[in-house]
Amino acid sequence: MAFRKLGLEPTLVETILACGYKVPTPVQAQVIPVVLRRADLIAIAPTGTGKTAAFTLPLLQNLALQPRTSPASSETKLSNRIPRRIPRALVLTPTRELAIQVFQSVQTYGQKLEVEVVNLFGGVSYDAQIEKLQAGVDIVVATPGRLRDLLERGAVDLSKLQVLVLDEADRMLDMGFIEDVEVIINQTAKNRQTLLFSATFSDEVRGLAKKFLNKPESVHASPQEKTAPQVSHVIHPVDPPQKMPLLVHLIEQHPKRQILVFTRTKIKADEVAKSLTARGFLCMATHSGRTQSYRTKAMACFKDGRISVLVATDVAARGLDIEDLSLVINFEIPNLPEDYVHRIGRTGRAGQSGKAVSLVTQDELYLLNPIEQLIKTSIPQVWVEGFAPLNFNPKDTQGRNKNSRTKEFKKTAPKPKTRNEKKRPWE
Repeated sequence: MAFRKLGLEPTLVETILACGYKVPTPVQAQVIPVVLRRADLIAIAPTGTGKTAAFTLPLLQNLALQPRTSPASSETKLSNRIPRRIPRALVLTPTRELAIQVFQSVQTYGQKLEVEVVNLFGGVSYDAQIEKLQAGVDIVVATPGRLRDLLERGAVDLSKLQVLVLDEADRMLDMGFIEDVEVIINQTAKNRQTLLFSATFSDEVRGLAKKFLNKPESVHASPQEKTAPQVSHVIHPVDPPQKMPLLVHLIEQHPKRQILVFTRTKIKADEVAKSLTARGFLCMATHSGRTQSYRTKAMACFKDGRISVLVATDVAARGLDIEDLSLVINFEIPNLPEDYVHRIGRTGRAGQSGKAVSLVTQDELYLLNPIEQLIKTSIPQVWVEGFAPLNFNPKDTQGRNKNSRTKEFKKTAPKPKTRNEKKRPWE
């Protein structure tokens, strides 16, 4: 199916084709017509399936289509003389990285339309963001914490909002943004169109949809697949002291590839990056403890190939969109199976092949079963020659006892946010 058959205007079709897209992805083919009809929507799709374009393209068209004479006129066109006003569309994302990615997509796809967009997230000055809002914008792309702060300062008015997009809603709820999200939604117009995108459909996401969406249509881009089918998975059992040497070995086996390495904590990300740098690899670490300028620099260096290895935590990795990234390595298995889905979603994007490698110790083995249940795949275990573990029983999936697992989860899982916090480092 061609983009023009989905109901998009020629101006947008020309832009998307110029960006190198030839045919819509399955999620785009299903979502675009629904959004153009201005219906509410719940879209469940794996990350990396093209969902940003799926909502951005029709959103831009709906905002840019203006009557020539009066609202009752049926003759419309894509106008380049839309008067500046308070925001008509809002895209909420869980992290700065994803907000930046969506913002750039809106700018790219809307380059031939006179549509103003502003990006709002923490870690930078309020003044520049407030100045842009006062100048007048059509679309706001924001993280929940910073947008709520600006609402409380009276710097933004959402009363005329026409479209609300909740991007990666499951992650926003996992990160404790539910209070901020509800406060923001309650300040928007009641007759808005609401679009909810999520990689999973948990009870929390289902509750959010029931509360704020009006008779939504549903799209399941890949109902049987939690991960992109073109991504292969493999587990390398290893003893803890051999994890770092094995990681080095794997990177050396792929000297011409860009590799994204995941850890559970900020401390471990810095340790791994420091160790790799000491061994001569071009490497940086990105996580919520880094400044926004550093995180932006790390992303830019990784995208343009100035570094070959990027070590990241789950929070900082949201929104990473690297062209032709073919290898993701889980240095540590995530506590939540949904995080595994999001991690490996950084590879195998837009139909490209990819590989997800996980380094697993005996104490982490218990984390695999929930992951395999979620992705409906049994992940093969491959022992690497020279790194075979001395203490590894693949049948012993209990790992540590229940109490130690509970303590570890409490220690590493992100805490819900409160309004008394002065900083939101994960935004």
